[in-house]
Amino acid sequence: MKEYRLAETEARFAELIWQREPISSPELVRLCEKEFKWKKSTTYTVLKKLCDRGIFRNEKAVVTSLISREEFFSYKSRKFVEDSFGGSIPRFLAAFMGGKKLTAQEAEEIKKLIDDFT
Repeated sequence: MKEYRLAETEARFAELIWQREPISSPELVRLCEKEFKWKKSTTYTVLKKLCDRGIFRNEKAVVTSLISREEFFSYKSRKFVEDSFGGSIPRFLAAFMGGKKLTAQEAEEIKKLIDDFT
């Protein structure tokens, strides 16, 4: 799978697109000028970078995502567990919980997830 990554400013830019897509590139330029105080060239430079990474597409002046926000964060979560815990979900959960007790509802939700994926 392609490695997807976003710097902080790129993530804020991506959120604008995900929340409003499909969005015309002129509208995106106006929005970025208002939200980030960017010039037109800055917006198009950042957009091109994210298009080159396979996250968005700018076709006929309409910007759409190639991967959804959910897909992006799912990828980032899996990558984090792989890099930090050798891909071990139990090791990740143990570290995440840090000795905290689960509520009965949380335990039931986790059991259901496990059942759905086995």
